[in-house]
Amino acid sequence: MIPSTPGEPGGPADDAPQDYDDAVRRADYRGVFGPETSFIGLPRCEQSPAGYAGADVVILGAPFDGTTSHRPGTRFGPQAIRRTDYLPHVPYRPHLGLGIDPFSELTVVDAGDVPTPPGETERAHQLLEHTVSEIVAAGAIPFTLGGDHSIAWPTMRGIAGRRGAGTFSVVHFDAHADIGDTSDFGAKFGHGTVMRRLLESGTVRGDQFVQMGLRGYWPGPRTLQWAAGLGVRSVTMSELRSRGLDACLDEVLEQLGPGPMYLTIDIDVVDPGMAPATGTPEPGGLTSRELLDAVRTCAQRMDLVGAEIVELSPPYDGPGEITAYLANRIVLEVLSGMAWKRRASSAGNGGLPS
Repeated sequence: MIPSTPGEPGGPADDAPQDYDDAVRRADYRGVFGPETSFIGLPRCEQSPAGYAGADVVILGAPFDGTTSHRPGTRFGPQAIRRTDYLPHVPYRPHLGLGIDPFSELTVVDAGDVPTPPGETERAHQLLEHTVSEIVAAGAIPFTLGGDHSIAWPTMRGIAGRRGAGTFSVVHFDAHADIGDTSDFGAKFGHGTVMRRLLESGTVRGDQFVQMGLRGYWPGPRTLQWAAGLGVRSVTMSELRSRGLDACLDEVLEQLGPGPMYLTIDIDVVDPGMAPATGTPEPGGLTSRELLDAVRTCAQRMDLVGAEIVELSPPYDGPGEITAYLANRIVLEVLSGMAWKRRASSAGNGGLPS
C-alpha cells in the first residue's frame, strides 16, 4: 500500500509530526504528569493575561519535585488533587457549615499545569514565577497545587514582584521549618531551604512569618535560633497540644493583623496516619479535621494574596487515596472561607467570623 502524502484525503496534515523526535519537540507538556483535567470541573483558561482576566482565583499546577530529599512523586500531586472526589466533576460545592457555595461567590478558573521541566530547578522556578506574576497583575489570586515545597520560592516571589517585598504575611503549616541553609547535598534552593531563601531575600519579613505544626528532629537549635532572631514565630506541635490549636491560631492571626497574607500548606503537617502520601512523613501531627478548620479560619479572617498545597506524593497513597482526598478538601475549605469573607464583607461586618 502506497502511503498518502500530506494534503491528500486520508493523509497526514502538512504540519503533522514526521517522527518521534519531531513529536516531542512539538509536545505540550502541561499534561505530561497525568491526563489534563480541571479542579472539580472548573472552567479551563489559557496561561495568559487574557485567560486570567475577570477571575478572582486561578488554580495553577506546579508539577515539580526536583528538590525532593527523600520520597519523590509530588510531580503527580496537582492532577491527583484536581480529580480525587466522589462527587460529580462540576464546580458546585455548597459548604454545609458555612451555608455558601464558593463558586457562586467567586469566579474561579483552572489554568492547568505550568510546564516545569524535570531536572532544571532554576528554569522551572522561573516559569512558575512568571506565571504567578501574570496572575497577580491580572487582579486574581493564585492557588498553586504542588509539587514539592520549593515552589514556594517562585510563587511568593511572583506575588512580591507585583505587590512589593515584605508587604504580606505568611502562615506556614508544616511538620518541618524548611529553613536549612543548604540541603543534605549542598543545594541552596530546595524544599528544605525555601523559607530561609525567602527570609534572607526580604521577600517575606521575619516578624510577619509564622510556622505551625513543627515537630520531629530537624532542624537543630542553631537554625531555629537564626529564624527567631528575625522575628519568626515557630509554633510546635507540643505547644499546639498543650494550649490548643484554636487558641494558638487566634493569637497568631491577631499578631499578624487583617492585612494581606499568603497561606502555604505542606500536607505533612497532618499525621501520616491520616495523610501517608508525602515524602517526609513525621508521626504526631494535626488531624485532618484540625487542618481543615484551621485553613478555613485563615481564609475567613485574612485577605489572602495567594495559597498553595504542596508535598502530596500520590505513589504513596495506597488504594484509598486518602491524602489526595484531604488535599482536595483543603482547597475547597480555603475557597469556601474566602467566599464567606467576601459575602460577610459586603454585608458590612468586615468579614470577621461570627
